[in-house]
Amino acid sequence: MSRLQVLSDMKNMDTYKRYGSVQQVVGLMIESKGPAANIGEVCYIHPSSKRGKPVVAEVVGFNQEKMLLMPFGEVTEIGPGCLVESTGKALKIKVGRSLIGSVLDSLGKPLDQSALPKGLVSYSTEQSPPNPLKRASIKEPVQVGVKVIDSLLTVGKGQRVGLFAGSGVGKSTLLGMIARNSEADLNVIALIGERGREVREFIENDLGPEGLKKSIVVVATSDQPALMRIKGAYTATAISEYFRDQGYQVNLMMDSVTRFAMAQRETGLAVGEPPTTKGYTPSVFAALPKLLERTGTNEIGAITAFYTVLVDGDDMNEPIADTVRGILDGHFVMDRKLAERGQFPAINALKSISRVMHAIVDENHRQNAQELRTLMASYEENSELIQIGAYKRGTSQEIDRAIAYYPKIQAFLKQDVYETQPLSDSVLQMERLLHGGVTS
Repeated sequence: MSRLQVLSDMKNMDTYKRYGSVQQVVGLMIESKGPAANIGEVCYIHPSSKRGKPVVAEVVGFNQEKMLLMPFGEVTEIGPGCLVESTGKALKIKVGRSLIGSVLDSLGKPLDQSALPKGLVSYSTEQSPPNPLKRASIKEPVQVGVKVIDSLLTVGKGQRVGLFAGSGVGKSTLLGMIARNSEADLNVIALIGERGREVREFIENDLGPEGLKKSIVVVATSDQPALMRIKGAYTATAISEYFRDQGYQVNLMMDSVTRFAMAQRETGLAVGEPPTTKGYTPSVFAALPKLLERTGTNEIGAITAFYTVLVDGDDMNEPIADTVRGILDGHFVMDRKLAERGQFPAINALKSISRVMHAIVDENHRQNAQELRTLMASYEENSELIQIGAYKRGTSQEIDRAIAYYPKIQAFLKQDVYETQPLSDSVLQMERLLHGGVTS
């Protein structure tokens, strides 16, 4: 840059720092008169006491000439007249290889309040989904390490899957199994809206030291403001995108999308959006595809994503579950009845589907999986007659075969939490189960 250009820039530079001032605080929302800022920009609200630290907030809307801000933290020291300073930028996080093994908050800072490692680069949490024409096709299976998934619901590299279940059916435990057993280069795990007690339990018990070595965990607990829970999902997705663009095969696991949607609803209602379907605001149904479409494949790497979805009262047709199911490339339904019966993982294979399985497995695997499903369906359809003794052996050859195979199938579908099962072994066990000595 020439000297004349520098002098010209200095001459045209605005030498004044402009501030706004807080007008009122209503619930989650802070109203400010000025400064000039756009939607999504980060602002600092300076407390009236000189000892207090500035509160970080984001511009989420406008009310006539007033700016609507939502804070990332507590607002105990904020009052009328507090100065509002705009940074002129959206939220950015620091990301790099040295973050692997770390537990972060929604703003990308270590949860143990230690300093960030050196050598990181700035990366925006708001990214656009890959161009559809630049998305590589999903043609290769990825090992999940869970028998029922690898054999009957095979997942491909870059596939996005929803784990649908009510509370307490074992979603977090299943995510921990996938994180430990998967062949992906890196796990990015987002715990959104979790109870504070469960965070450490998940990291120490479900994930374990081996799982944490190749993982980055992003935590936004249920007691944090709605914006922090929303940003936790965006931060985890942005970290996954960064490593995908470095050529990594990434697993993104988010628990849960439902709590992200609830936080988005809180924000929407605070801004003044009308509640629509079951109290959810229109911005919820706009935000979900923008978030979920960011994962998957691009021309460099792939993010294989697992999103848990809480279904109220085990109702699979509630608004969030229905919307997410329509966006993703497959859904695994975790059944409370199976969990009560002692089957873990409690995945109901008959109600679940992987939409890319037919394109990524060979013909023999596909036929064996279909045959096993047929046996399970035959037993399920006639289970009441079988259990009360009303079915007479010999009436139907298909049902007789299903009854003969049922104990073996149940044993095959069960897996201990710390049992490691390669994909090839799962497929081989299914082959032996169907054609290895069990007869009707």
